Amino acid sequence: MKPRFLRGRRIATPLVLREPIRTERLILRPYTAADLDDYAAIQGDEEVVRYMLWPLRNREESAKHLAKRRRQKRLEQNGDFLGLAIELPSAPSLNPRPESGRVIGDASLLLRSVGNRQAEIGWVLHPDFGGKGYATEASRAMLDLAFGRLGAHRVVAQLDARNTASAAMAERLGMRREALFRHDMWFKGAWGDSLYYAILDEEWAANPLSAR
Repeated sequence: MKPRFLRGRRIATPLVLREPIRTERLILRPYTAADLDDYAAIQGDEEVVRYMLWPLRNREESAKHLAKRRRQKRLEQNGDFLGLAIELPSAPSLNPRPESGRVIGDASLLLRSVGNRQAEIGWVLHPDFGGKGYATEASRAMLDLAFGRLGAHRVVAQLDARNTASAAMAERLGMRREALFRHDMWFKGAWGDSLYYAILDEEWAANPLSAR
């Protein structure tokens, strides 16, 4: 990652999440140190990391990554990243002294280009909570954040082509499949294919899922 003084323009009003985002069933918020038990359960699950670029992480590795995630709270320049905990208030945390509900996943925005108003959305969900629409609900809130507060013109999602569940979810969100790149990445010992999905601001504004 380039230092800030080499990353070009800054957006006029940086996106800093000061209050949690509340959806029908979820809370999207910055991570805290108390989230480690839940976070380690996600990072150490083989089903979670199967199509992700990172390897399985043990508790110590998860703690280091969580510390990094806790600093990723601001979108202002190219390459800035916002990572939020997806909290399910109705489920008990794995933390023996919980301050919140269970963190069941991660929702993210990457500011790819300030000048071109481009962002990238990402999502991760613990498999125990799959099939209930939580990832779609969280990602819908993140698209509202990207197009509303960030002022993005275009948001993309990059997926492993084998991840059919995420591809189906991108389509449920109204994202358009734009490309299949064959063998574009050396991935965990083999060549992998990537799918690219995208949606524009005017398309999201017309989408029934949008809060705009």
